[in-house]
Amino acid sequence: MSSWLLDGVWNAAEVRDEHRSRAIGPSLDHTEWREIQVPGHWADIEPPITTNGPLTYRTTVNTDPTPHGQRRWLTFDGITYQADVWLDGAYLGDTEGYFSPHSFDVTDLWRLSNDHVIAVEVHCPPTEDGARRAITGVLQDPSGPSTPNPGGIWRSVYLSDTGPVRIDALRVLCQDATVERAHLRINARLDSNRSCAAEVHTLVDGQLVAENRITVAAGQNDVAWRVDLPQPALWWPRDLGEQHLVNIEVVIAVDGEKSDTAGRRTGLREVAWDDWTCSINGERIFLKGANLMPIDALLGRVDEEQSRRLIEDAAELGLDMLRVHGHIAPKAVYEAADELGLLLMQDFPLQGLQRRHVRQAALRQSRQMVDLLGHHPSVISWWAHDEPVARPADGSVDEVQTLGLVGRARELATRVQRAIRDQAPTWNRSVLDPLVKRAIEGADPTRRCIPHSGVLPHLPLLDGTDAHLYVGWTDGPISLLPRESARFPRLFRFVSEFGAPAVPRSTAVTEALERGAWPDADWESFANSTGTERWQYEQSTPPHSFLDHDSWVEATEQHQYEVISAWVSHLRRIAYTPTGGFCVRALNDHTAGSGWGVIDFYGNRRPAFDALRAACQPVIVSIDALPEVSPANGKLSVAVHVASDLRNDVEGAVVDVVVTGTDADQTHRFVGTIESDASTYIGTIAVIAPVTGQVSFVATLRTEHGTSTAKTSTNVV
Repeated sequence: MSSWLLDGVWNAAEVRDEHRSRAIGPSLDHTEWREIQVPGHWADIEPPITTNGPLTYRTTVNTDPTPHGQRRWLTFDGITYQADVWLDGAYLGDTEGYFSPHSFDVTDLWRLSNDHVIAVEVHCPPTEDGARRAITGVLQDPSGPSTPNPGGIWRSVYLSDTGPVRIDALRVLCQDATVERAHLRINARLDSNRSCAAEVHTLVDGQLVAENRITVAAGQNDVAWRVDLPQPALWWPRDLGEQHLVNIEVVIAVDGEKSDTAGRRTGLREVAWDDWTCSINGERIFLKGANLMPIDALLGRVDEEQSRRLIEDAAELGLDMLRVHGHIAPKAVYEAADELGLLLMQDFPLQGLQRRHVRQAALRQSRQMVDLLGHHPSVISWWAHDEPVARPADGSVDEVQTLGLVGRARELATRVQRAIRDQAPTWNRSVLDPLVKRAIEGADPTRRCIPHSGVLPHLPLLDGTDAHLYVGWTDGPISLLPRESARFPRLFRFVSEFGAPAVPRSTAVTEALERGAWPDADWESFANSTGTERWQYEQSTPPHSFLDHDSWVEATEQHQYEVISAWVSHLRRIAYTPTGGFCVRALNDHTAGSGWGVIDFYGNRRPAFDALRAACQPVIVSIDALPEVSPANGKLSVAVHVASDLRNDVEGAVVDVVVTGTDADQTHRFVGTIESDASTYIGTIAVIAPVTGQVSFVATLRTEHGTSTAKTSTNVV
């Protein structure tokens, strides 16, 4: 089968009503048109043609005519977000959705001439209510910095030839797998130009394992079949076994001649969930993870090396899982995760408050997401909608803003307001999210789908989903963490966002901080660049406590270090009772001004990277965080725990706890066996605080697998 890649330099011009009819025709003087690179985004053009479009793309193509008995297809791998496509002035159709390919049958038109003009009118309009954010792939956190418009033909364009029957979509799912047998569910959408008999051949690593004879009608046909594979080599997560992958190839033959072929690389494994505890091939696993943000706000800029490097960084950190947050990542991310055994939770790119008109597009694109990613063994769950009640449903100004509250009082009022709002049914949570969930689970019954992320328990079931918690940032000091998890265990079943931002060292942020005498910096520009405000730092790293902005930036980095270390250690301490896993707010920054990632936008590692790596070691020791200030002559006590992800007991482990700052320094030693895949209570250390000074507890764990250290301290006044 022949194919032609059409990437390269195209011509582009901003759409205007007076020349729209001429722009799509077969002849046009391109003198006043600009050159534009395909694939790419129009935001990359210097000087810019347009900010928000629409934009018309054109290119000329010269190829041989379509051979007799063959069909020719024009395919766009990705256009953000909507487009109308013409060939030689004839309208082919429209596209909607940035991550899925769109193909058009151009067989008859291509036989009329060897020279052709392809014209594409691309639309990606901004909206104030977040509708564009739903599906364009640009992560627009309502509390974060703004990002450029992602409009453009951002993936490859190509021509290809097939026989009379084409495989328009192929979905390969592993339903279950054991060492004795694995079962594959295969669905294909076939496009035929006539009614005919066809043969479907299924090959696994080049070996024919199934042959089916079917009859197809003219147009689109959905067919499904199952394949049983005896004694398969299973795919395992990185710490549990090997990552065996198999190649699945489906060949369609008509009248004994190959008509089309499509392939998928997959792994044979079984995923099961018990509440929020995940098992792979029957092995329970505590999910240590982070949110993978878009590597760049404009995904077309991302190359394979950047994608693979982030997956390798996650593996170096000791993470088991990444949540692909708010976007469909480049293909290299999923391929690298499959090869390295890193698990993925996949978001459907639906974020924030949505309007009713997105329903049909969301349902259609949710099924396209499964077609695109369902064969990857690393993907273990789907998420339908992230924070569907982040703002008032009517789009009005938040009531808290009208109260004039600031600082801690404002944050507490916001939390109370949201808790109350979550109890009322909304169209997003009650209608849209269940519809998207059913569409995803209908396309993929082998994985579970969470209807909405970050929703608090609400009536009538008081169930809720995962939690976005910010103890250590805007939800109070990190010392509250043990108390909060004991009081509200349902919120800690799976914490998918936590942490604190470090002020980024980007030029825009630095300039904002340098304007004005410290600490009277340009805080408005700072908020626009970072999505965070001065009052949010007052609880942990108040700017007025530092001599200059450089020392303040270092303090925010240290605070991020301490918050992530305390959170991960505590969640591992309560593993399975009730926590099934966690996701740090961000592995990486998706803009230069974000600051939430342990890796910044330019690939530099923040100090918190080392904190996360230390806290995710296979075996760690943890101790309770003490309050920042304690009363004189009061009792101070900390509980000591060890947590292990290993599949075997660790014997001869030694834990030394050194207490300094009391009347006499103390050392406590514990020796024993650490249970496999569990958190074990070691003991409690209690001391009497002195009249004044600082009291510190340092616990050190030594095993054959290495050393782990945990620290906490308090100022006695």
